[in-house]
Amino acid sequence: MITAQTVAARYDLTGRVALVTGAAAGLAVTGWVGDIAREAEVNTLVDRARDEIGVVDILVNNAGIGSHTLPELVELSEWQRVMDIDLTGSFLVARAVARNLIAARRRGSIVNISSIAGTSALGRGNISYSVAKAGVNQMTREMAVEWAGAGIRVNAIQPCQVNTPGFSLLVQTPGPEGKALLARMVRGIPLGRLAEAEDIAAAVHFLASDASAMITGVLMPVDGGNLALNAGGTAR
Repeated sequence: MITAQTVAARYDLTGRVALVTGAAAGLAVTGWVGDIAREAEVNTLVDRARDEIGVVDILVNNAGIGSHTLPELVELSEWQRVMDIDLTGSFLVARAVARNLIAARRRGSIVNISSIAGTSALGRGNISYSVAKAGVNQMTREMAVEWAGAGIRVNAIQPCQVNTPGFSLLVQTPGPEGKALLARMVRGIPLGRLAEAEDIAAAVHFLASDASAMITGVLMPVDGGNLALNAGGTAR
């Protein structure tokens, strides 16, 4: 029998060990500094978490960097750094976490933070970022299939533009240009607003918990309907 209590229990993360890359400040957590693009640092960090706290059974691949350089102008070094952090870094952390889970014969959940840019082109010099996130999407599917037998679920979240301090700096360009960019972005979101950090966190919680026990290999848009809206369409 399904009750409110049994449903709530599936969302309970008590006793779980979560590793969040690029995590926010202000929380009661154990934090370490490292470069996720460096294999040795990643392996050391994940093993240190295992030894000091316990085997990581929830991974949120959240760390990432952006790029706003037009395709004909982007330097190889910039392209490579975005790939190193946004794609290779996510792979290295997921691999290290999965190795420990498999060795311990424990199930787990990996949530990759992708973007609407991994599915639909944004333009405006986002090519490096968008291609990296497209790679994250396919990596999510492959890992989900490969590790399903070990009880490791792998999913990705595709946010639209999120109202963060970093995003605010992007649209606070002096003059009308910043306001016009923000208005154009919101026009592409049928729900009529930017995402908030809490919107993304709630989706992460769902995918990390047993509430999504039968979900793996999914790319979940948290985008207010952005990917559903055709470029020539109009939200009423």
